[in-house]
Amino acid sequence: MRKQGARALRIDSTEAMLLLLAIALLAFYVLPVAGLLSRADWGSAWEEVRSEKILLALRISLAAATSATLAALLFAFPLAWVLSRRRFPGIGILRALVLLPMVLPPVVGGVALLAAFGSRGLLGGALAAIGIRLPFSFAGATLAAAFVSSPFLVLALETGIASSDRRLEEAAETLGASRWMVLRTITLPAIRPSIVAGLALSWARAIGEFGATITFAGNLPGRTQTMPLAVYEALQTDFDGAILLGLILLLFSLAVLVLMRGRMFRR
Repeated sequence: MRKQGARALRIDSTEAMLLLLAIALLAFYVLPVAGLLSRADWGSAWEEVRSEKILLALRISLAAATSATLAALLFAFPLAWVLSRRRFPGIGILRALVLLPMVLPPVVGGVALLAAFGSRGLLGGALAAIGIRLPFSFAGATLAAAFVSSPFLVLALETGIASSDRRLEEAAETLGASRWMVLRTITLPAIRPSIVAGLALSWARAIGEFGATITFAGNLPGRTQTMPLAVYEALQTDFDGAILLGLILLLFSLAVLVLMRGRMFRR
């Protein structure tokens, strides 16, 4: 009995230490948010948010993030399917390249996009010849957002496809179902939670993109100035305004996480 009591005490001590460390890290996350809330000038918040410049930046952010996410979905599913269902030499390198934008400094990502799609880039001249100029345009801002956010969608889809029950697909094929019918009626419904979670994470990452956007698309009000860029510009001259804009982005991100909590953290 004494040994069991000592063991229980030891477990309690460990749990107490883990709890204290968890609280410390939680405070590290909460304090910056509390700082924003405490420094916000709520008296002028409504007028600030309603300003034409902010509304325009918000519309550009929403349009660029949504366009980038929907465009990414068209290519992300086939790529995720290949990564999860096929085995070939170099697949590890391919997966690393796909996930590279997740760890690449965003400014470096913007420079890489310029090297690929700029006027002197690998494809820039060919695109310019047919009248397409991506740098310093809304299309460029969308491309930058897609570059940094699409790996989140690919990763979520690959995880969903890999964890789906292939026996159902094989049974359907045995009964004569075509590959397209199997994909439409079995595979896609089975990974719907992964699709929704991937889209939400990708969209949230896209709407908060800064480094690649300002490098590749610039900070042009009314054309490429997204909300993060508006926050950066306001920070130079209007700290209170920057805090309010930051809170808007924070609320968008928090709303996505709250809406997705049931799909991302199932037990």
